Amino acid sequence: MKDTKQQWFKDAKFGLFIHWGLYSLLAGEYKGKKTEHIAEWIMNYLDIPVEEYRKLADSFNPDSFDADEIVRRAKEEWGMKYIVFTTKHHEGFAMWDSKCSSYNVVKATPYGKDVLRQFRNACDKYGMRLCLYYSQAQDWDDPDGYIYGKDNSKKNFGRYLEDKCIPQIKELLTEYGEISVIWFDTPMDMTKEESQRLIDLVKSLQPNCIISGRIGNELGEYLSTGDNFIPRLPFDGDWEVPATLNDTWGYNKDDNNWKQPDDIIRLLLKIVSRGGNYLLNIGPDGQGRVPAVSCDILGKVGEYVTANAESIYGTKRMEIYPYDLEWAQLTSKDYKLFVHVLQPRVRVELLNVGNKVKRAYLVRDGRELEFCTRKICEGDSIIEVEFPEELRTQKNFAVCIELEEKDPIFEPIRG
Repeated sequence: MKDTKQQWFKDAKFGLFIHWGLYSLLAGEYKGKKTEHIAEWIMNYLDIPVEEYRKLADSFNPDSFDADEIVRRAKEEWGMKYIVFTTKHHEGFAMWDSKCSSYNVVKATPYGKDVLRQFRNACDKYGMRLCLYYSQAQDWDDPDGYIYGKDNSKKNFGRYLEDKCIPQIKELLTEYGEISVIWFDTPMDMTKEESQRLIDLVKSLQPNCIISGRIGNELGEYLSTGDNFIPRLPFDGDWEVPATLNDTWGYNKDDNNWKQPDDIIRLLLKIVSRGGNYLLNIGPDGQGRVPAVSCDILGKVGEYVTANAESIYGTKRMEIYPYDLEWAQLTSKDYKLFVHVLQPRVRVELLNVGNKVKRAYLVRDGRELEFCTRKICEGDSIIEVEFPEELRTQKNFAVCIELEEKDPIFEPIRG
């Protein structure tokens, strides 16, 4: 069982992933050919030569980028508790002023500003935890970095580790303040010793920096699931689902397969009830603008999250409720069971829940609700909470049922 031993991560539940790099300029298309895959992998999937891809830096000048606004909205409007920013994706381009590689946003672009420094300052201003994504094994620009789907047998991966990977990790962890998580990715053929070496380096520089599951060789401090994949059942330990709002991470101008706010809310609640965190992505475009659709979706999700914060942050993994509720999701804390009402409903009816109930109230405003506990004619326990008239036509609100017992008591189905 994975354990970060850090309460902030266990309680956070909702984080913001930010994929931004040179690939954002291409927006999913290179010389008239569109990628059919995720946009940040366009260099790999369309076999763009290194010398051609590097030319993108010459036109990277995102004057519309505003780290302060992104962090402010994540904190105040979207309900996120931490940010994971892609400092170097597989393309090999650094989004900070790296001393060991001139292939970075300060030295190689007309923009000439340290993007990571701007996120650091904004996170400090708004009290947001800053976490950093770093592609430790794949680097399509470096001749000795791994490349997915290619022959890596002749590469001197040890040289890449010594000359680029390790020096850059040192920069990130010594020049940008406290980093809450370092989010490694795609370890590929890294040995256990190589993964452990990076872990030892991180802990020597920042002992409290959490190391993601994708460091490789099962050595991470929490489990990172497959992209957009949610465990079917409640899952022990610390874990996180990295996920997209559409079908890509980096900006793709043609990807309009956006999830609806109601879908995101339901996914968030599934993850939270099963004990995990939801790391949801935005992909700014080549000018640094966050797509308006992303902001609209996250704004609506954020309204729900902030209004019902008690029922999301700091909740814990639940046991399996014996019924599949189409109209609700359940979360819990000690002595509290939260019912997230996602469809219009006359009342809460929870069958085969054997707890004694102290009170019931609407989470968003504390309004007391009438309730009863009883046995139905078949002998099963039921909790019922009545809704006032105006709530019966509403959706997306949470009800707290205060329990005398510490945890919900789910009785087996009898028949």
